[in-house]
Amino acid sequence: MNSTALDVLSQNLSGEIVLFPSTLLVISAAFQWGLAGGLASLLMSRGWSPEVISFWRVLVGLGCMAIWLAVIRIQGQRFSFNRRLVFWSLVAGLGVAGNFTFYFISISEGSVAVAVTLMYSAPVFVYLVSFIAGVERPTPVKLVTIALVMGGIVLLTGIYRTEADAITTLGIVSGLLAGVSYALFIFGFKYAGKYGPAPSVLVIAFVTGTLVLLPLIDRGQAMTVTISADVAWFILLGLLGAGLSFYCYIVGLRHTLPTTASIVAMVEPVTAALFGLLLLSEALNLSQMAGMALILGAVTSLSILQSRPSLSGAP
Repeated sequence: MNSTALDVLSQNLSGEIVLFPSTLLVISAAFQWGLAGGLASLLMSRGWSPEVISFWRVLVGLGCMAIWLAVIRIQGQRFSFNRRLVFWSLVAGLGVAGNFTFYFISISEGSVAVAVTLMYSAPVFVYLVSFIAGVERPTPVKLVTIALVMGGIVLLTGIYRTEADAITTLGIVSGLLAGVSYALFIFGFKYAGKYGPAPSVLVIAFVTGTLVLLPLIDRGQAMTVTISADVAWFILLGLLGAGLSFYCYIVGLRHTLPTTASIVAMVEPVTAALFGLLLLSEALNLSQMAGMALILGAVTSLSILQSRPSLSGAP
């Protein structure tokens, strides 16, 4: 989950006091998302398709959110599903399906480190579209950040070289679309949260994601997951990528400030990159490492400055 996304949700959910245990929960969530990318790459190396892996990630996440929602109801909290809650949750669900699937496709076309960094950088392009559409006014800080991220992408993907590289054009596009899809999820989640609690929003979102992915998967392969030797890995991926991680994330952000959340979001791409390096024998050359550092540093800095309008030059 990228730092821009954390900013949005932090502003929506955080309190005024930063509690260290809450920050640890956010770090734990980012760490789990990083591991999820590595586990997905491991499963793809065993022959499972990105779409099937995405489907099971959403499905296991749905089960976890349903349990959370049931516990809340047993504790006596009552709430109803209204049209606005359902609508915005559906939007969030489309973002979930797109984010998971495009991210895993990007991994399959390149590496975990490159895919997660591209996903992390994509929200910057949302700023660029906003500038072009006149929705938001460009500032020097934002323009410099966009330039740095674009330069980082060039170094990370090696698109300036003529020989074959570690990631294909499909991988690059999918990585960026994963970030755009995540921005869509954040947008839907933010507005849905005004009309109902987070567990109910996530239940509807994950149901939507499951239904969206169902026509896109190889159903025969998806069914064999339950009897395969890899079923435990699928369950672990779902728990880390869409179950326990979302619980830690939502609860932790209630008492974590946006600037803190922006910094600890770096745990996700770093964890994913280390997983690929140490367990999957993936490697980054010097130019790719420089590109990764540029992107992560620029996006994180922008997120921190965005929470301080006087420094960022925001209107």
